[in-house]
Amino acid sequence: MNTGIVTTLFALGLFAGSALAGHTPEEHAAHMAAMAADPHAAHQGHSAAQPGAQVAFADVPLLDQDGRELRLADDLVGERIVVIGFVYTSCTTVCPVISAIMQKVQRQLGERAGREVQLISLSIDPQRDTPERLHEYAGRFGAGEGWRWLTGSQEAVDDTLKGLGTWTADYQQHPPLIMVGDGRSGQWTRFYGFTDPAVLLARVDELAAAREQHGHDHNALAQETHP
Repeated sequence: MNTGIVTTLFALGLFAGSALAGHTPEEHAAHMAAMAADPHAAHQGHSAAQPGAQVAFADVPLLDQDGRELRLADDLVGERIVVIGFVYTSCTTVCPVISAIMQKVQRQLGERAGREVQLISLSIDPQRDTPERLHEYAGRFGAGEGWRWLTGSQEAVDDTLKGLGTWTADYQQHPPLIMVGDGRSGQWTRFYGFTDPAVLLARVDELAAAREQHGHDHNALAQETHP
């Protein structure tokens, strides 16, 4: 196991035990090459944030880990605040860390997960990641109802990734990436690297606070207009 990965897991409090199997030098090299946008992101939980990300939701059918057909925009995002991770189950380097980060976000959210905040892990290897395989993988990370794992046809997943601005020609060279956004306001941020869960949760809380402030401003304006 690569010592940098282990260091990151311990730094984030995310050591996932058996979820991290051994990996080949080729797999490690491919993942590390994909981190050109932030070459130091794999250490000490550092990440690079890209706010103001442009997002479009492809109107295509996807399948969750229970085999249910879903539309990303209508059935999962809606007007929720959303955290999306990008993984594939045969990955043994970056992806288990991303999933462990998501696991800690789920734990910290508590009852807010699935009610106020939707967690999503989208497979970037749909040819191999069947719903059954995702179901087994999700169980390793204690995924609850508020954390959906998605796959689908290659075309549907590619269209979804392109709309989110996260598609890569070679899925094995995808960058470590988690997105946080608000389906209501359309504000999205991409976090590249191994982002500290506290940073992701802070962004979730910022979006929630912005909603609350918008509601207060709207009510105040209504009272001024109709005294």
